[in-house]
Amino acid sequence: MDAFERRMLDQVTLDAPWELVETFARTPRCMPEEVNRGAAMIAARLEALGVPVTLHRPEIYLAVPLSASVSAGGVTYRAKTPTSSLPVPQGRTAPLVYLSANPKALRSYARDITALFGGTIASEEEARAKVQGKILLTEGFGNPALASLVEEWGGVGVIAANPGVDVHWGTCTTIWGTPDLDDLPRKPKIPMATVNRDSGLALRAVAAAGGSATITTDLMEGFVEQAIPVVEIPAADGSPDFVLLHGHYDSWDVGVGDNATGNATLLEIARVLWANRAQLKRGVRIAWWAGHSTGRYAGSTWYADAFALELEAHCVAQINCDSPGCRWATSFHEIATMSETRDLVRRAILDVAPDAEFGSARPMQAGDYSFSNIGISSFFMLSSTMPETLRAEKGYYDVSGCGGNIAWHTENDTIEIADRDMLLRDIRIYLLSVLRVTQPEVLPFDVVATAEEFAGTVARYAAAAGGQADLAPSIAATAAFRDAVARLQTGDVPPARRNAVAVALARILVPLNFTRGPRFTHDPAFTAPPLPCLAVAADLARMPGEKLGFARTQMLRGQNRYVSAMRAATRLVEEALD
Repeated sequence: MDAFERRMLDQVTLDAPWELVETFARTPRCMPEEVNRGAAMIAARLEALGVPVTLHRPEIYLAVPLSASVSAGGVTYRAKTPTSSLPVPQGRTAPLVYLSANPKALRSYARDITALFGGTIASEEEARAKVQGKILLTEGFGNPALASLVEEWGGVGVIAANPGVDVHWGTCTTIWGTPDLDDLPRKPKIPMATVNRDSGLALRAVAAAGGSATITTDLMEGFVEQAIPVVEIPAADGSPDFVLLHGHYDSWDVGVGDNATGNATLLEIARVLWANRAQLKRGVRIAWWAGHSTGRYAGSTWYADAFALELEAHCVAQINCDSPGCRWATSFHEIATMSETRDLVRRAILDVAPDAEFGSARPMQAGDYSFSNIGISSFFMLSSTMPETLRAEKGYYDVSGCGGNIAWHTENDTIEIADRDMLLRDIRIYLLSVLRVTQPEVLPFDVVATAEEFAGTVARYAAAAGGQADLAPSIAATAAFRDAVARLQTGDVPPARRNAVAVALARILVPLNFTRGPRFTHDPAFTAPPLPCLAVAADLARMPGEKLGFARTQMLRGQNRYVSAMRAATRLVEEALD
């Protein structure tokens, strides 16, 4: 850490951020009018700190849960309905069928039978035969991949039994943000409800006895004006390039660990960076999103759409801030980062917290990662968390936020979930990470690491395909690209040219690695495998009969896309080397 970075980190205090955490701990931010009050509170604090802020007011599509219940055998069970569930305020009754979920799939967004159900069901045909015309009961949280599969199988409803005493809020739509006309067919057409573990066990007995259940859900749906505060901190020399730092401020109930602590982190970083803007070599935009919880990332999606061309031209990285500063969160063993930013992230964390455990993970299709189709290098989603050993000692199940505290997405996410010391540390980590993108003359992205990731992915797919597909063209194109970027990163290339190439490469490589749809659209909200255009290769060896021919056709088309993209990326690099 250099002297400038140390001076900047030394300016961080908890005065403004902790006051916001305490205020938000008394301020629900779920209903649309509550959310807008939260935005006004953020804006007022920014203005009091002398930081200019713009309040955008888009109309975004929300589906806000109002009430839910599950009834069976004369008993009514406490329940919640995920956002975007089909409203059935009069109730929907059908026979109940139980399928045991894969216990490792609590946080899975994979739309895959094996990932969701382990060895419980072997095929789509078996699933359809068991579920058609019935309400499915299984373990887990509100899950868009699960809900869409059950609907596809002809099921008429889903009950997800959460793993503990609490009932968690969630979402069940695969639509990312406000739907467009092409998205509307994927709007959920069945209701979903979540119950706690004990209720789930009681309902399993009903299913075993051949009984029925009734799901009742009520939601408020439609376009709603929601405020989105954005701070724009310019570069000292007027450079139009910027880093986007962001997180959601709407929450379930008061949502302290998810995400009042993140809102406070953004507030303090805005204060410090604005006070030191004369020393910034690249700009920073800091955004607080509405519509994360009840619009499936509708706020960040709106921004990605409304400012798409500016983001394409000038955004060098996006950094998500969700659930920092929570109690017991001393570990960084599962930090989301793309390959090109991994070393940057590791160094920033260990420079602030040298004794912390660090490990990285491929970003999931979740958490306001609304910019992958544009092609922006990205890191962070969830922040620090409790060590796995501590989670096991406490008997906690796996959740997607709150530093691993199982208060996540419940009414229990209150002030005791936040930790002052953890918050101070995490603010400094986020600030240092931002500085390490804004300040270097050459953008600190290791594209060789991305090329090596691609080479490993292609090799795995080639091995899995066996003799059913020839991935030699992909292997060769990847090797040529890797050699070119290695020469770029070690060669004597002017910084401005290297930076332009790094950003242009991200516009090719990020969509190729994380998306299936065209640029400037938004993929469905379930996790894509690495290099999704080639991923069918992993399934070829077990494809039955005629289906193998269809899969080979998909493989051929996907490989054409991949090789063409690799050639375009290689040409960009070679032109910079000339």
